Amino acid sequence: MSPFRSGFADELEAFVRYRKASGSWNEYASRQNLVYFDHYCADNYDLSSMPIQAMIDGWCTKRDSETSGSCYTRTLPARQFIEYLKSRGLTDINVPASPKLNKRKYVPHPFSDEELRRFFEACDSIIPYKNRPASVLRKIQCPAFFRLLYSSGIRTTEARYLKRTDVDLSHGVLDIQKSKGYDQHYVALHETMTELLVSYDDAADRLQPDRTWFFQSMKGGCYGRDWVNDNFKKLWQVSNGDSRGMIPYDLRHHYAIVNISSWEDDSFSFSEKLHYLSKSMGHRWIQSTLYYYSIVPRLADKLREKTEAGFNDIVPEVWDEED
Repeated sequence: MSPFRSGFADELEAFVRYRKASGSWNEYASRQNLVYFDHYCADNYDLSSMPIQAMIDGWCTKRDSETSGSCYTRTLPARQFIEYLKSRGLTDINVPASPKLNKRKYVPHPFSDEELRRFFEACDSIIPYKNRPASVLRKIQCPAFFRLLYSSGIRTTEARYLKRTDVDLSHGVLDIQKSKGYDQHYVALHETMTELLVSYDDAADRLQPDRTWFFQSMKGGCYGRDWVNDNFKKLWQVSNGDSRGMIPYDLRHHYAIVNISSWEDDSFSFSEKLHYLSKSMGHRWIQSTLYYYSIVPRLADKLREKTEAGFNDIVPEVWDEED
């Protein structure tokens, strides 16, 4: 049964099918916010057969309780839906401009080698509760999942949405199809990470034969973000104490910073490595990778040394695609 009840429910369903077919649909957030928009229209504008300007303008108005980021997330599916209708000549209403996002203020946790050692020891020391299947699965998944984030720098969403067919264990390559911005890219794994994933895949296959997702829940789907956050915080609490202010995404930041800070070659090699890192991390623009220089002062100094007078031209005002 369709969750949509406005007069243009059929168009909304067609839009969802289109986004799914194009691989650019986030079932977790997009559908929910699109349903909210649909109900807002149905409740406030009767059963208008198509959206009108007042609907989208009212929905996209920033609420007092919202940040710019939460307003952007809430209204994005509705704005995309109107663009979809406009591209097909089904409406001529204007799409409100997206809210201007606040500059990123979050500074990722600077992991120490000792903290990471203790954290991964905690991952390896998980004791299944009464050998329950879900608990046994957690024991084999957490060490592989968090080491994958640490060693490859992929986003937590990309790891969650990996299918078995996306992981080439023969060559140690990930085919990242579900990514921020929906840009497909490939990630080459270190041979030790590939070996670990081979072991994990064999163990998971015994518990979940013919599974679809590489990290699959006992219910048969991929995990939500809560699974990642909850496990990270619990394991960090056990291994290092207070986890406040830390998120699993910090492992991605750590990957970028450690890589960049290790480069001591000439300027050409430096630029080449920066390009490769940017592509591996799934950044659409090189400026997104250069964001990491803004959070570690000594890295900014290094970039100035490599690029001399061109520094300000390359990074006039560093911004972050990760937000």
